[in-house]
Amino acid sequence: MLTFERLRDIILRYPDTEETMSWDSRSFKVNGKAMLFWNPAHDAPVFKVPFEERDFLLEVDPDTFFTTDHHRPWPLVLARPDRVDIGWVEANIDRVWRAQVKKRTLKLWDAQPR
Repeated sequence: MLTFERLRDIILRYPDTEETMSWDSRSFKVNGKAMLFWNPAHDAPVFKVPFEERDFLLEVDPDTFFTTDHHRPWPLVLARPDRVDIGWVEANIDRVWRAQVKKRTLKLWDAQPR
């Protein structure tokens, strides 16, 4: 099960990330840009995804992924913490971080042995 604490552990491994508050929700940013939110009303993470991917996820796995009227206009999807695959979560965070982090930081990160 995905908890906020586990999500925090995953995200804060990445350089230049920080835990913040946005719109009364706990969130994470890189370089001042939001990466992910935790929606308190649904006790669920809100992930950035392209609209096409969001629509696909909603269609093929509605037991895991959902949206709300508030989130529908944005390229975001909510996930039920007890159902979402941790591998998908990690891949999404990596993709969003890579798209938003400074290129110099990305180059240094990719050069590190793992």
